[in-house]
Amino acid sequence: MGGTGAPRAAWAALVIAAAAFAATSTGCSTVEKVTGTVVTDPELEARSAAPEDPLAKAMQVGWTSARASHCGFIFDPAQLRADYLASEARAGKTPQEIAKLERAYDYTRDSVATTIKDNLRYCSKE
Repeated sequence: MGGTGAPRAAWAALVIAAAAFAATSTGCSTVEKVTGTVVTDPELEARSAAPEDPLAKAMQVGWTSARASHCGFIFDPAQLRADYLASEARAGKTPQEIAKLERAYDYTRDSVATTIKDNLRYCSKE
């Protein structure tokens, strides 16, 4: 990646990916989310992702993994991630699309895990 276009292309890709994470109801700009100046609810973002959003499934699988880990479900989070990404590759996603899905999954899993880590009532029957 040489030349002056590469940094601009990388920044544009970051902005596009961040925009995909933006929940429509928050009213926050992409720049605010990228710079971390706005606190959002990653669970709400994952639950409310539109089905046609190309990152919706990655966000929802990451959300499920974080919740299952937090609540002590017996499963292998690394295997779930690998299986999910492999299924997307088998479905014909390009390596670039897989990389975006991987980032969306990891972002959602990590941010949801951080959000719920201190909530002792999170795993209630309700």
